[in-house]
Amino acid sequence: MKLVAGVDIGNSTTEVCIGSVEENGVFHFLSSASRMTTGTKGTLPNVLGVRAALMEAMEKIGKNISDLDHVRLNEAAPVIGDTAMETITETIITESSMIGHNPSTPAGEGQAAGILISLEHLYQAEPDKPYIVTASEKFSYEAIAEKMNQYMPGKKIKGLILQADEAVLVENRLKEKIPVIDEVRHIEGVPEGKMAAIEVAPAGTSVRMLSNPYGIATLLQLNPEETRMVTPIAKSLIGKRSAVVIRTPHGNVQEQILPAGEIYMRGERSITVSIDSGAEMIMEGLQRAGDIQDIWGQPNTNVGNMLQRIKEDMAQVSREEKEKIRITDILAVDTMAPVVISGSLAGETCMEKAVGIAAMVKTRHLPMQQIADKLGEELHLQGKVAGVEAVMASLGALTTPGTQLPLAILDMGGGSTDAALLREDGTVETTHQAGAGELVSMLIQTELGLQSRNTAEQIKKYPLAKVESLFHMRLENGSMEFFQDSIDPRYYGHVVLLAPGELLRIEEDIPMEKIRQVRREAKKKVFVTNAVRALKKVAPEHNLKKIPNVVLVGGSAEDFEIPEMLTEALAEYRIVCGRGNIRGEEGPRNAVATGLLLSYLGQKNQEVDR
Repeated sequence: MKLVAGVDIGNSTTEVCIGSVEENGVFHFLSSASRMTTGTKGTLPNVLGVRAALMEAMEKIGKNISDLDHVRLNEAAPVIGDTAMETITETIITESSMIGHNPSTPAGEGQAAGILISLEHLYQAEPDKPYIVTASEKFSYEAIAEKMNQYMPGKKIKGLILQADEAVLVENRLKEKIPVIDEVRHIEGVPEGKMAAIEVAPAGTSVRMLSNPYGIATLLQLNPEETRMVTPIAKSLIGKRSAVVIRTPHGNVQEQILPAGEIYMRGERSITVSIDSGAEMIMEGLQRAGDIQDIWGQPNTNVGNMLQRIKEDMAQVSREEKEKIRITDILAVDTMAPVVISGSLAGETCMEKAVGIAAMVKTRHLPMQQIADKLGEELHLQGKVAGVEAVMASLGALTTPGTQLPLAILDMGGGSTDAALLREDGTVETTHQAGAGELVSMLIQTELGLQSRNTAEQIKKYPLAKVESLFHMRLENGSMEFFQDSIDPRYYGHVVLLAPGELLRIEEDIPMEKIRQVRREAKKKVFVTNAVRALKKVAPEHNLKKIPNVVLVGGSAEDFEIPEMLTEALAEYRIVCGRGNIRGEEGPRNAVATGLLLSYLGQKNQEVDR
């Protein structure tokens, strides 16, 4: 009896399947396991993850790794995703000429403009001029309120800016009500003697004057050129409860523009597309180019630098010369990205149009073979790169109950979407498309402005709820769920993710409805778009109506909403589409690893036939 392992190294996870081949040719599936991929897919650090998965699978059948006779690996090229921005005007602040701020805990309401003056120098204020007072956190809220009440009767004090988070405490003690802004972390950078405008909106609304370039121009008396320059700041304050904008008398604002650039595609035809045109035009250009040989970007532009960086990274991964690296597919997706306004006092950002791009880099066969050789050396067994992912996934998908030939599969992983059509005569048509789960995570993180990629991954995986009391929460579909025992008070008032067996709190203050919208749109942009274009490539005559069945496999097929999205999208073509259930027990996972074992059995049968 021989023990054989199929190993599928993915961008996110490494899956293995163990099988036995008896002397009479009888084959048995024995066990399977899954571990996180260690290192970049297709590199030697993958060996650690492979060893861990093999060890787990062998322990399930009471065997050691040394009992294995043969290991078969998938053949794949790494896929890298990155974001290319559309043309962005970066506002460089000189002498704190203009800043925008959006604290979340203001007090009072209304708008005001005046000359900046510190609390220490308030006694120097001239009676006939309007002032905005600044107070650092070295003063207590009682001291600030006492000082303000002392000078308010004889001075034109229009507003107050605080460093500490104490706006409400101060405002409650003021005899005259004025708008109060707090949480200006770097208040020492606020220049005295300069004009400032502040605004606090009524509860439930957002600022109107300072989110409008012309409103800022009205309060700060800007000329047309200065009004154009302040537009990024106005955009950054849209939807905020409060805001402050400061300028110098000189209005020293500089602009630096790094063009978004053009994408060059060389295939059956050479195509040039400006990234400013958006994702739809980029994908149309990709289709017009035909079979792609290489893609690169205009030098010294956003997209040019991004694609060049991808090639340089892959040159290091594959140990090939950079000039030999080829990008053979991209998926472009329109999105919005927060861009930091340089010189701001609290890291303010404005949302700019961006294009998210996943690029597929073609490398030689060598990287995966190095892994097979390394495994063979360490485990003292035969290691072999045995098959293309899409073909192996097709074989594995056939073990799903209820399937038959011809059969199409969509293998949706972390970095790529593979499609294959397995015909009745045994021939296979395959395609390898850039873009999958990692691009979705990147879009979610970018558009929501999340600090952590892990938070974006969790948002992608789990449904949402809002904890509205200690005994109930509102689910994202609008229904309510009540609890007999109280919910942990730490979750009260927060948006949470319904992970298996626990609640995961989202720290960022983002409405549940917006998170859900961004998540679903990201999945549709990537998975639905990629599924349709991948299936069209493998379909007879590129006609989707000639594909009767589609089995969804891979990690992303386990998602709680992606399969339903694809089922709806493919319904118009009368395609039977659903999650695979590999070997009737694995669900959509383990298709490639299972297919690698089946291909080994087919290879042995061919040897016997000869």
